[in-house]
Amino acid sequence: MADTHRTPPRSAGADWSVRDGLVTLDEPAVVLKAALDAVFTRWGAEAGARQQSYPPLLRAEDLRTLDYFRNFPHLGSPVTRIRPDRLAAVATAPYDGAGSSGATALPASDLADATHLLPSAACYGCFVHLTGSSADTPVLVSTVAQCFRHEDHHDGLRRLWGFTMRELVCVGSADTVRAHLDRHRDRILAFGASLGLALDRQPATDPFFQKDGARTVMQLLAPVKEEYLHTDGTAIASTNNHRNFFGERRAISHAHRPAFTGCVAFGLERWVHALGDVFEGDLAAAQRAVRRAGECP
Repeated sequence: MADTHRTPPRSAGADWSVRDGLVTLDEPAVVLKAALDAVFTRWGAEAGARQQSYPPLLRAEDLRTLDYFRNFPHLGSPVTRIRPDRLAAVATAPYDGAGSSGATALPASDLADATHLLPSAACYGCFVHLTGSSADTPVLVSTVAQCFRHEDHHDGLRRLWGFTMRELVCVGSADTVRAHLDRHRDRILAFGASLGLALDRQPATDPFFQKDGARTVMQLLAPVKEEYLHTDGTAIASTNNHRNFFGERRAISHAHRPAFTGCVAFGLERWVHALGDVFEGDLAAAQRAVRRAGECP
């Protein structure tokens, strides 16, 4: 008898496979990804950043204070649980192996209201953690997180639902944040060039501030986010100037005023994709090149 179970399409390279926007990496890709993260982590350490790790979930009420649901509701991946009164029904739901019963998904009617979401950027946890804090000197943080963006389509390592993001976050004065972003802008371009990546720096088109706010005009005059694009258009890194938005919304102070914040973000799987292109699938060679380039100042 023919197998009637339908498996969702996969996107695969020699060293990874992607299904439903979720990736499995084989050892060469794992090692290359770790080598890249080691370089970016060292950049943070050299700048004086403290490594921190934040909870894997964000409270919806915290994200509301950051206009998340005004600007990025389409990206959200809510986390919930099965309602206690529906546990028995879910446990006994029929499943014939082909998914025809509908048991391949949990109906929304069986789920409790979602109070938490998976993060779509690593820095959100940092700003929630710093809520109510005050400092007279800049705060630098290096953090990495599994992030989730419910995109309208998936495309190999270029566009995943779940991916890894390393961020170098700066909290301080406007000048300090600008210097942090400028320093890493130059470093990203030089590092990319040493690996054979011809990165194109472009203003990002996705919104950050709510569209009807005064900050939107400022964003048009001086873009708050710049992306670094591989030749196929994949954004593998970005520099982000939030101005004093998070400082105001989360009561984060620097020198007795709402702090300015900025971050440098690296999509690690996207770097693997770009280097897989440049090194024609030889990820071992790419990993060796990353280690050599990472040793350069």
